[in-house]
Amino acid sequence: MGRPASSGRQNRLPPERGFDYHARVTPLGWLAAIVLFLQLPIPLYWFVVHPQVNFWRRHKRASYITGLLLSWVPATAGIVFYHQELFRRDRPPLWSIVAALALIILEAWIFWRVKRDLGGARLVGKTELTGGGELAQGGIYAHIRHPRYLGSFFAILGACLLGGTGAMWIVAAVWCVLTLSTVWFEERELRMRFGAEYEQYCRRVPRFLPLRSGRGAWGLHR
Repeated sequence: MGRPASSGRQNRLPPERGFDYHARVTPLGWLAAIVLFLQLPIPLYWFVVHPQVNFWRRHKRASYITGLLLSWVPATAGIVFYHQELFRRDRPPLWSIVAALALIILEAWIFWRVKRDLGGARLVGKTELTGGGELAQGGIYAHIRHPRYLGSFFAILGACLLGGTGAMWIVAAVWCVLTLSTVWFEERELRMRFGAEYEQYCRRVPRFLPLRSGRGAWGLHR
């Protein structure tokens, strides 16, 4: 039997649509990577400092170096080495892009408000490492106790919407758990430093969202 006639061209399957694992990271993916680089290490840094804050107050310079080495270095290495698992290669839906950019802009505004209300020195934790300072209760801190962490949550949610795979969403969930743990350590230190004044502040101002409960007091206190 003879071979069937060939047209001289190999039949090619049409390219598959959707996620392309081997494609390069898109510009939106790069924006998501920058957001992760800036936001992921923040709770890691404070998770190092707050549990042993009395020790670090005696070694202030070492606290900054150790905190940076144990936060930004592993976070950056994870983003670089696992970028194929973390970032999608196709373009997300338009609604996802719009929502993500809005969340990132909101985080930038929150950061600006926090820096304006606290100042640069307090923002990087100088008062925590000296054990002094006054309790911030004005500006944005009159409405929520932890605006910086709330802003970081918005930014990371935006990064997941921009370029996140399932792996990035898992990383974001782990980040949320770590952030809540860091907040617990931070509030323990603030209670030790400010005592009854901080307890009254906690009863008056919620942690993250200024929502009123059915009792008329600010919700989400604890």
